[in-house]
Amino acid sequence: MKYLILLGDGMADWPIEELDGKTPLEYANTQNMDIISSGIKGMVKTVPYGMHPGSDVANMAVLGYDPKKYYTGRAPLEAVSQDIQLGPKDVAYRCNFANIENGVMKDFSAGHIPSDKAKELIEILNKSLDFKGIEFYAGVSYRNLMIWRCGKTDNTTPPHDISDKELEPYLPSGGARETLIGIMKEAQEILKNNRIWKKANAIWLWGEGKAPSMPKFKGKFNKDGCMISAVDLMVGLGKLTSLYIPKIQGLTGFLDTNFEGKIGAAFKFLKNGGDFVYVHVEATDETGHIGDVQKKIEAIELFDKKIVGEAIRMADSLDDELKIAVLPDHPTPIKIKTHTAEPVPFAVWSSRNGKKADKYSESSCKGGIFIENGHMFIEKMLFGV
Repeated sequence: MKYLILLGDGMADWPIEELDGKTPLEYANTQNMDIISSGIKGMVKTVPYGMHPGSDVANMAVLGYDPKKYYTGRAPLEAVSQDIQLGPKDVAYRCNFANIENGVMKDFSAGHIPSDKAKELIEILNKSLDFKGIEFYAGVSYRNLMIWRCGKTDNTTPPHDISDKELEPYLPSGGARETLIGIMKEAQEILKNNRIWKKANAIWLWGEGKAPSMPKFKGKFNKDGCMISAVDLMVGLGKLTSLYIPKIQGLTGFLDTNFEGKIGAAFKFLKNGGDFVYVHVEATDETGHIGDVQKKIEAIELFDKKIVGEAIRMADSLDDELKIAVLPDHPTPIKIKTHTAEPVPFAVWSSRNGKKADKYSESSCKGGIFIENGHMFIEKMLFGV
């Protein structure tokens, strides 16, 4: 038996008036996810009660690790992805390039700044900012890091939670407040007239934490696994749990990502003896954050056609039975442009079940089984469902 998790980040949503009261999942053409939905389906709570509904927490749970036990913050996971060593007293912060106007968060992604432009700006910050123990590292697009050697943690807010809002109530509010605000203010002065990428006129620091530790996936589940994603968060989770991370060109985390390369790498791993692959697609979340209904529908349909559809088609090329799970990590409702913590729809299908269809959506899965502890989902997929 082979196993494949296909995760559309933030794919779940709320009913939308302009879609005649349907969610984007209900409205979109999802003929391939509908095939997966002919298997076992239901709802899973990926965000434990009392925890913030971030992709870090939710994907950690879907991968089979209890966030209440292993979670230390988002930025430390991204530091693992970049092979940045954190000492026991070091603190990692996520550093978004953003567009801020008149004290309002206008765009938490700085217009989805290209990675090469972000790298140039990171180099400028490293040369120009004068704060002891502070280092900046370039990531993918707007998703960069700040490492504070022998630093402090604080109380911060994800910038995608405050789109079009006044920043003042959401500034850091803990013991490192003055330092963090000072860094952001100085960065804003450095960036305000840059000609490299004009929309990147500020940084926003959040997602802080210290070095994490998690058991290996193979030791926990007795499966050789692989992680495929464009974003450092997921790659960090993969590295931390000793999953194989293939090199794939053209991964962007948006609608123009290399879908074909992702699913091709997944099946190459399975054909070469691997047992399990986790394919993460970010575009469904990004389009929710920008509040664009049509782009979210486009992202869902691309995920359905180029990831789920190809997985179903290529399942016949394997000698073993293939079990495929489709789900989001959390909802990213268009109406509020950020994450929520309610349960998400899942479906699990076997390649030996045939290709019947049964609509995959939030409402259609509510009548199925309910998994209250999200980190148990993968155990049920591997050993029970």
